Amino acid sequence: MSESNSTSAAPASRGRPKDPAKRQAILEAAKDLFLTHGFTGTSMDAVASEAGVSKLTVYSHFSDKETLFFAAVEARCCSQMPVVMFTLEPGMPVAEMLRKIGEAFLEMLYHEHSLQLMRLISAVGTQDQTMANLFYEAGPMRTRNEMTRFLNRACELGQLQIVDTERASELFFGMLQGGCRHIQIMLGCTEPPESAEISEHVAEVVRVFTRAYQPA
Repeated sequence: MSESNSTSAAPASRGRPKDPAKRQAILEAAKDLFLTHGFTGTSMDAVASEAGVSKLTVYSHFSDKETLFFAAVEARCCSQMPVVMFTLEPGMPVAEMLRKIGEAFLEMLYHEHSLQLMRLISAVGTQDQTMANLFYEAGPMRTRNEMTRFLNRACELGQLQIVDTERASELFFGMLQGGCRHIQIMLGCTEPPESAEISEHVAEVVRVFTRAYQPA
């Protein structure tokens, strides 16, 4: 009788809504551990312990470590550059939208945690290819894809004229990062720019970009 009751109760247990607070705790714990120990050096047991939940709870939210790492990076990107930021509706000035995207991108890029993660991946990426690939897919590739979608929409609305929007999105982010100063920041040779400097730089990039792709 007891075995029958256990069997019938299982589907109800699997169907319970997942606790968003526990999910967030898991993501925060994973972020800290991945930054400290890398992808290979972080176990699901360690994440569970750090988050104060059971290992079963971790697996109920994230099927494996790859999914968890991807989600942690994606959550970081989405918190500072949500999808809605790339939504261009009729009547919205494209230059203003580009300015907001550019400022959010640099604020995210030069955040302490982003710099830590990129430096870690640069240091161990060749030995930890899974971590490097997952980071690229959840971060840079996601941002580029959203930007390409945004530029396609700007062209549809007649605000820009671009032949290759994917290439243009890479050009936009490349201009934002610049050259020597970005390398110095990544190497820790100089501090990231303050918000006022970021705004000034983004404004110049947007002016050049929109001028290059203005409709004929």
